[in-house]
Amino acid sequence: MNYYTEIKNKIIDNEITKKVKDYSKNKSDLNTYFEVGRLLSEAGKHYGEGIIKEYSKKLTKELGKGYTFTSLTRMKKFYILIQKVATVSQQLTYGHYVELLPYNDINKINYYIHVVETYNLSVRELRTRIKNNEYERLPLETRNKIFKKEDNKIADLIKNPILINNKYNYEIISEKVLQRLILEDMNNFLKELGEGFCYISNEYKIKIGDRYNYIDLLLYNINYNCYVVIELKVTELKKEHIGQIETYMAYIDKNIKRIDQDKTIGIIITRRDNKYLIEYSSDKTIISRNYEII
Repeated sequence: MNYYTEIKNKIIDNEITKKVKDYSKNKSDLNTYFEVGRLLSEAGKHYGEGIIKEYSKKLTKELGKGYTFTSLTRMKKFYILIQKVATVSQQLTYGHYVELLPYNDINKINYYIHVVETYNLSVRELRTRIKNNEYERLPLETRNKIFKKEDNKIADLIKNPILINNKYNYEIISEKVLQRLILEDMNNFLKELGEGFCYISNEYKIKIGDRYNYIDLLLYNINYNCYVVIELKVTELKKEHIGQIETYMAYIDKNIKRIDQDKTIGIIITRRDNKYLIEYSSDKTIISRNYEII
């Protein structure tokens, strides 16, 4: 079998397709680079790894730039990667897959494929999420669920710590400042929480007895059909914080929640966690996460 001729013909066919069929560019790229990667892998078994450098020189001479040793090596790695994930997602471009090539953890790769598909991320947005160690900030039990392909609960995809941008470089972070930073970058904050979160209000006013109280943030999760009460604390988690959010959650359940909606979830975002308080809390719908200012 003439591997070089096969590779050259597939690349030429792909270049023609990209010129005349704009709608199918991505599919053609993925199919072509997969097949080229497969042929390079097979050729390497017959002629050694040096064959990639030889083919690169010949392709560059005959077809022009774009077929360097690095680019052909990426195609081979792309082919190997797809063997691990079992299928090519047409929602990802080849550029997305290139961002994932350096990693060996298949669960990490599958997670990022999932978020690209879910949020329609650009290559740049995917790169930012990887740089921010989004997968590593998932709870360990969530990563195990991804491995076992189990369904996630609302708490599973909430990062820890939650990254909050300090674009105005506030030196002192009070609860009011923390809330302001979140409100100024709400879209990013909702992504840090996971999937399906929608903003309702900040400083949401409720009346308990003859006194008004204010919920720091009130959200709704459309995936889990429930309200989400968020309280912000710039100290270590304390037992009174749990009592406070329990009261707010009970109020929402009694006065706001409809009968067809699920029980309200509470999230306490603190400077430093106290796992023992959460562990011994009787209300398992309360979630605690740390925040990190970046």
